[in-house]
Amino acid sequence: MFRGGTLETKATPPSPPIVLRDETSLPRQTPITVLALGGNAILRRNQEGTFEEQYENVKSTATQIATLVNDGFRIVIVHGNGPQIGATVIRHEMGRTKVPPLPLHACGAETQGFLGYIIQQSLQDELTKRGKNRAVVTVITQVLVESNDPAFKHPSKPIGPFYTKDQRDVLLRDRSDLVIEEDSGRGYRRLVPSPDPKAVIEDEAIRILVDDESVVIACGGGGIPVVRQGDQPVIRQGTRIQGVEAVIDKDLAAERLASSIRAESLVILTDVEGVYLNYGKPDQHLLSKIDRDALERYAKKGYFATGSMGPKVEAATRFLRNGGKRAVIASLRDLGRAIKGSAGTQVTN
Repeated sequence: MFRGGTLETKATPPSPPIVLRDETSLPRQTPITVLALGGNAILRRNQEGTFEEQYENVKSTATQIATLVNDGFRIVIVHGNGPQIGATVIRHEMGRTKVPPLPLHACGAETQGFLGYIIQQSLQDELTKRGKNRAVVTVITQVLVESNDPAFKHPSKPIGPFYTKDQRDVLLRDRSDLVIEEDSGRGYRRLVPSPDPKAVIEDEAIRILVDDESVVIACGGGGIPVVRQGDQPVIRQGTRIQGVEAVIDKDLAAERLASSIRAESLVILTDVEGVYLNYGKPDQHLLSKIDRDALERYAKKGYFATGSMGPKVEAATRFLRNGGKRAVIASLRDLGRAIKGSAGTQVTN
């Protein structure tokens, strides 16, 4: 320091290592809520997927989230990327005669950056309008999966656009390694592996940012799927990781993140009011409040489709099994009421 016009030096003690702080050592803060945004938050049905369309959709969603932040909630945002990663893969495939295409996991990283950018910018603008000085940050997130996960032998996650049968045949002539199958009578889509998420590599950094009152966007598109070489035990230091050709379910990844950063609530947002029994039938019934055991019993009886509500219900029940206090599955338009417990399906232990 300067003293009497001269510079005095003083030995600086070494900085302590950055570690994930124990909950008991934290100052009293608002509990953490993880929001898992459905595809309708970014791209809606019958839209082409232009940048302008997606940006306007995100701005609408950001208005709702900004209200929560303004009310004092600590928010972490997870988002899907199904249409976007499919479009990104197409761009790479169409440009392969000019530049080498990137692998699927790198395409996932691209969409994390693109979607994180528009969510981050839209939310920051909304907070600024309200006079709220809060940092918004996107973390490019890797999610650990196991290389021997059965999903790698049975691709099941649809990505990209719908194809006609003729278009599918042309694609398979050029790329025999692709798996393209009919999707619910709506056409043909490419299927990729969807392994179960085991751990979020950047969870400690995300928790530190949240404790510093930042709004964090993480695990975009379910996170970039990675494995450890040799599938060694889950130790972050000293073990090389590498990306794999897969897409992780966004809701299951949101559960892994919510559990690892010890969030109190996991709120899964979609385009229906909540979890229904006999959905789409004359006797459909909304489950407004239900405990975890009862919801798991319905799931075991096959009430929830694997490609739609099934993963959301699984994510909700896992979160509660892993120590979470409340899981909510609700419509995006009901976000404010869902957070307050008056909309959607409210699940507790």
